[in-house]
Amino acid sequence: MESKELLESIVKILDDKKASDIVAFETADVTVLTDYFVIASATSSTHVRSLADDVEDGMTKLGVEPDHIEGKATGWILLDYSSVVVHIFQNDTREYYNLERLWADAPRVDLSHLLHE
Repeated sequence: MESKELLESIVKILDDKKASDIVAFETADVTVLTDYFVIASATSSTHVRSLADDVEDGMTKLGVEPDHIEGKATGWILLDYSSVVVHIFQNDTREYYNLERLWADAPRVDLSHLLHE
């Protein structure tokens, strides 16, 4: 699966499962780590885990498994799909770490066509 297609599938799952403030950065030109970073917010630690499980299940159905998962018992879970890295945060944890500031040099991906408004 191409990285853009993977990104769009992940964003759709997050949006369908009520993640909020979903943003994506195209990082291929600023790091060798990944092509895209996705950041999404959840209302509670339970919601964080549920969103991560839903992304993982949805990607498995498409034949894609994560290379690495971190933070399963916290307010922040990272799902590494190699070309797309997904960060799911509780709102306060997201504000504290402010990853958007760290990736400010990377262009934001327009997700408007994927999100329910």
